[in-house]
Amino acid sequence: MDLRLSPVSSPITNPYAAKIGAALKAKAEPKAEAVEQAGFSTALKGALSSVSAAQNQATDLQREVQMENPSVSLEETMVAIQKAQIGFQATMHVRNRMVQAYSDIMNMQV
Repeated sequence: MDLRLSPVSSPITNPYAAKIGAALKAKAEPKAEAVEQAGFSTALKGALSSVSAAQNQATDLQREVQMENPSVSLEETMVAIQKAQIGFQATMHVRNRMVQAYSDIMNMQV
């Protein structure tokens, strides 16, 4: 039994129908690349790299203040240090929650 559909040979009369149909199809069927990149591990890696970048920026600004660079203000440096500290604390909370969830799952009786 052959269930193949024959192609439609009639032309589309509305010139905008093809564009609208393509846009609706793109929204209805997300690309495989977008689905793969939207995972938890990708979000976690992005968050960790963001925290690392904030820490590196705070370290660089702190070094410049210690070298008495006139273009770097102490206020800017303190704000960068606080941002890095808050990001690190949030990362530690997430890590602790993940370790706790893992140990809870491992201790479950099946």
